[in-house]
Amino acid sequence: MIGITDQARNDSIKQKRGVVIMVQLIMGLKGSGKTKKLIELVNEAVDNEHGDIVCIERSAKLMYDIPHKVRLIDASQYEFNGYDFLKGFISGLHSANYDITHIFIDSVLRIINRDVDEDAEDFFDWCETFSQKEHVKFTITISVDIDKATERIKKYF
Repeated sequence: MIGITDQARNDSIKQKRGVVIMVQLIMGLKGSGKTKKLIELVNEAVDNEHGDIVCIERSAKLMYDIPHKVRLIDASQYEFNGYDFLKGFISGLHSANYDITHIFIDSVLRIINRDVDEDAEDFFDWCETFSQKEHVKFTITISVDIDKATERIKKYF
């Protein structure tokens, strides 16, 4: 089971109680189709959004699956060592290009080599604050059993 509904897959922006939610989390065990769903959402974003799109992944494996319009970033080229580095990286991307409208992050836990914990919850909350302030949407995948999602994480499904 993956932590994203069919309706959320069809809409690049989710709405909850009339408020636009700009952070979407795709959660499931390895092999559950998270990356495939991410690729579908990237393609939808290319077709429907009018800004620049960035995809951060652990390696360059998606090079042939993602349209060339998307800025694909191979995280293995950088020394991601935690959420603070990732936040700074995202902030730097945005400060260099205010036209970014959507950032996709594939396997965030593997990029920074961490397990899901309170720091992960804090990072998702930071993404929500950043997205509301800067009008940048986030779609993030994590390889964790959906049954282990905390209440703070569930709000991003």
